[in-house]
Amino acid sequence: MKVTFPHFGSTWVALKALFDKNGVECIVPPKTSKRTLSLGVKYSPETMCLPYKILLGNIIEGLELGADTVINVGGPGLCRLGCYAALHEQALKDLGFKFETIIFDWQEQQIVGLVKCVRRALNTTRPWIEVVGDVKFGLQQLILMDDLERQVHRVRPRALDKGAVARLWRDAGERVSAAHTPEALRKVKKDLFNELNSIPQNPNANPLRVGLLGEFFMAIDPFCNMDLEAELGDRGVEVVRAAFLTNWAKVWLFLAALGLSHDREVKKAASPYLTRDVSGDAVQSLGETILHQREGFDGIIHLMPFTCLPEIIAQNIFPRVTKDHSIPVLSIVLDEQMGRAGLLTRLEAFVDLMERRRARPGLKLAPVHD
Repeated sequence: MKVTFPHFGSTWVALKALFDKNGVECIVPPKTSKRTLSLGVKYSPETMCLPYKILLGNIIEGLELGADTVINVGGPGLCRLGCYAALHEQALKDLGFKFETIIFDWQEQQIVGLVKCVRRALNTTRPWIEVVGDVKFGLQQLILMDDLERQVHRVRPRALDKGAVARLWRDAGERVSAAHTPEALRKVKKDLFNELNSIPQNPNANPLRVGLLGEFFMAIDPFCNMDLEAELGDRGVEVVRAAFLTNWAKVWLFLAALGLSHDREVKKAASPYLTRDVSGDAVQSLGETILHQREGFDGIIHLMPFTCLPEIIAQNIFPRVTKDHSIPVLSIVLDEQMGRAGLLTRLEAFVDLMERRRARPGLKLAPVHD
């Protein structure tokens, strides 16, 4: 068995470690690139969203490298993501690829389904308790990656050597994935945080704070959002992102089983504007915007793929939220036609707008849309 899977944030870190420890050949697709996007666009319907195309391109590159088993996610829900695994499988078989698909139903099966999926992917008869231990360790690796990324976002706008921050984050995934025991993971965690916090910082820095919200995949995937977080950090802006894999895992794998599938505070904040649950992402986009305003954030960047219906709903409610809560919102619609130069121009203008708002706190500003 040779297993591959699409890139989805830092999931490859835990999956690679899991398969390496258990002697299963793991083929991590190449880092998402223009070729990945080109493959996905070529074999996708035009109106499918960017995540669908990127994920398809990832899988194609993994199969090209010899994989014969694909791990993907699916299940019912208001977002079309739940249908992607089945559509990907059909498209790839139409292209002539021979493979088996293992689908994790993330909405209905939660943690039990995840363990079943891992057990099947490992092709093992090991006791359930051992597989649960592997899943727990993988989640610990993802928690470390997410905690480190949060700290990277805090340090980068304050760092005197921003290149050092970028280099540490670039190498962190391989270092965490290579830690196969709790002791090794604790050491890697200590080393990474010590290295990051030892990077000299400007003690007088007072960076703008921006909340990064929107469709989950767009927010966590640096290729899709053109490394927006690093661009802002290099301009002295601290990015606070709501979407992290371990936040998602906590909600859907554990809290959903208890009937607590939404963050109550976020949902309560969004309730005056969105009473119907059109999707967790849309509720979070609106609710987190209001909570960030209460916390003194300077602005919000809202990311969404073209044709994403839940986020289109949120985007159209933002003008009212901006008026009621006096916080600027930059909505950016991303697809394969988006150019980096155009994105950077929008970011520069938005940073200037936030600086003027900080200088004049009472200034009323309209939302900024793509």
